[in-house]
This record gives sequence, C-alpha cells and structure tokens, in this order.
Amino acid sequence: MSSPFPGMNPYLENPGVWPGVHHLLISEIARFLSPQLRPKYRVAVEVRMYEASGDNALLVGIPDVIVQRSGNVTNRQITNVAVATPTAQPLRVKIPTPEIIKEGYLEIREAGTDAVVTTIEILSPTNKRNGKGRQVYEEKRQQVLGSKTHLVEIDLLRKGEPMPFFDHNIESQYRILVCRGDRRPYADLYAFNLRDTIPSFPLPLRTDDSEPTIDLQSLLNSVYDISGYDLVLDYSQESIPPLSEADAAWVDAVLREQELR
Repeated sequence: MSSPFPGMNPYLENPGVWPGVHHLLISEIARFLSPQLRPKYRVAVEVRMYEASGDNALLVGIPDVIVQRSGNVTNRQITNVAVATPTAQPLRVKIPTPEIIKEGYLEIREAGTDAVVTTIEILSPTNKRNGKGRQVYEEKRQQVLGSKTHLVEIDLLRKGEPMPFFDHNIESQYRILVCRGDRRPYADLYAFNLRDTIPSFPLPLRTDDSEPTIDLQSLLNSVYDISGYDLVLDYSQESIPPLSEADAAWVDAVLREQELR
C-alpha cells in the first residue's frame, strides 16, 4: 500500500522510524542519480561520524536511590556533603556512555579529478537540536558554503530548530535549500508544509552541464513502498512528533477517507 498522504508522511518523522527512512532515502537518491550522471560524475555515499553522549548534559554519579539530607535548606552555600551509610555493596550509578553517531550524506564527484561538485544533505534530528550533532553539521555546512561546492539541504522534519537563513521571516514546516556555489549569498529555498506535495528541484552541477531534476516525492514514495512502511506505521495512533490541532484534523480526515482509521 502506498503512502496515504500527498506530500510528507508525518508518521515517518517518528524518531524510531526516521533513521531507517534517512538511510533508505539517501540510497534511493543515489540509485536515481547515478545512471544520469555517468560518465562525467559519480555519486559517493559518505558517512559523517562523531561521538556524543545523547546531545544533552548528563550527570555522573546519580544513584538509583538518591540519598538526601534532611532538614531545611537555605540559600547559603552548603559545604557539608550528605554521605550514604556505608554498606558492603556498592551503589549502582549511571555514567555518560559515548555513542558513535553516523550520518550519511551524498557527494557528487567529478570523475577523474574526484573533486566534490555537489553535497546533498538530509537533516537528522541531531542536526536540529543543540548539541554535538548540530555543532558538527554546522561546521560542515559552513565549510561547504565557504567553497565553490553546491549544497542541497533537505529538511523533512517538523521538530527542531531549522538551519539559519538570511531571511529569517520565512516560515514553513519543511524546506529544501539549493545553494549554488557560484551564486552565493543567494540560494533557492523550496518552503512547503504538510499538506503540500514535496517540490521537485534541479541538481546543481558544473556550468553548462545538463542538470537532472530530483522528484523527491516520488523517491520518498518508493522508499515507503519498497520498505513496507504500511506494515510498520500504526495510523490508529497520533503521529510523533505531535501535529497542530488543524493539521491533526486534516490527517484524521485523510486517514478516514482511505479507511486507515
């Protein structure tokens, strides 16, 4: 069964589902582009790796049972430290466990020279919240924007802080940014919302080269069909992240019309 929505499927944004969608969509874009770009270009699937501890501050040494000091607490600095009664058994504590984060992206490379012509990024939740993931991605983004490399940045996630633009008054739930290296500081922004079909866009290449059009809606629908997300997603439940009241009513009507609720 195909996706019931005309544009982005909000149920694919679920944090438990999105990593697989992210990986598969990158692969599908690469599969689509590769035969159209040969023999002048090749599509390279790259992986950005960094170590993080959940992107949020973690406290070391918090036991399962917290020992608190009794009595009134004032605003003065407390120098005495509460000490648990000595026991023969140690307390179980939690420590930050570094996690290796892997984020895939695409590079269009010129055959022969292997020069990077275009970078294609699909944002992940870690890119859109404060922490190591956003820091690492912003550094990479600035590096690309400071070069002649074209940047295609795809944001299919409603939740989180969007990447910055000069025109901060532009608001939308989803975004596709096509930033050509020879036209900066100007770029083409495709801003769209849940009820819209995902717009198609040209892949920027070298001057005078024929540029294929990426029909992202079709590619995402292929990912949905091939991977059987209709067997995974529970449309009887509300989507995660939650929708606005108006969008939730619209989603409910779409699902009921297709007898999925």
